[in-house]
Amino acid sequence: MIVQYRAKDINLNDVNKAHIEAAVEKFEKYSLDITRIMCNVIAEKAGVSVEFEIHVARTAPIIITEHDKDLDAAIDIAIDRATKALRRLHDKVKDHKAPSLKEVVIEDA
Repeated sequence: MIVQYRAKDINLNDVNKAHIEAAVEKFEKYSLDITRIMCNVIAEKAGVSVEFEIHVARTAPIIITEHDKDLDAAIDIAIDRATKALRRLHDKVKDHKAPSLKEVVIEDA
């Protein structure tokens, strides 16, 4: 899994990068084939915008955008939303499997 950072008009310090890295490691528990995560941090007039672009194999990318006045708060909220989206995708993939042969009941005609 590749993690890329992009900061526009703001400097990401090591603490913020470590915070994002710790969250990305938690994404692995969903057993999805995450190929790349791009984190874009952009300074705006009213605060900060944080965007996570999560690329999962065989699905459309998951894009989470969050705006807030505080950088840490925006990162936390975006991580929570990304976790929720990945959990829903994991549940969808897990529940979509076909029934096993043991579950199939053979009825006489």
